[in-house]
Amino acid sequence: MTVLTKNVQSHWATIRPILTIRNEREYDAAVKRLNELLDEIGTNERHPLYGLLDTLGTLIHAYEEKHHPMPESSSADMLRYFLEEHGLNQSDLPEIGSQGVVSEVLSGKRELNMRQVRALAKRFHVSPAVFI
Repeated sequence: MTVLTKNVQSHWATIRPILTIRNEREYDAAVKRLNELLDEIGTNERHPLYGLLDTLGTLIHAYEEKHHPMPESSSADMLRYFLEEHGLNQSDLPEIGSQGVVSEVLSGKRELNMRQVRALAKRFHVSPAVFI
């Protein structure tokens, strides 16, 4: 056994619970730990625990990608969501066009153009990527 292996092995029992996410309980603990690190470290890349924050964030992201994937959403799905979330009707979106145009977008008969995407992103304070 090499010196490095012996050194790592002697610390692994302490580090393993921090860097292992195999189930929802460990995932929840990791998210809590990450939030605590973020509160303490923020974006200070010179902080001695910044590498731990970065690694833990990567592990959490990998777990989420595998166990909590984001469903695919069309621009119509997103528009429908924002209409509902903000209590709006199709006629409340003049930046897209008439109520008929909005209806066509929501039914999938028409795609949003870039002007409409930019206008919706500005209105709802989100990235244009949400509607693409």
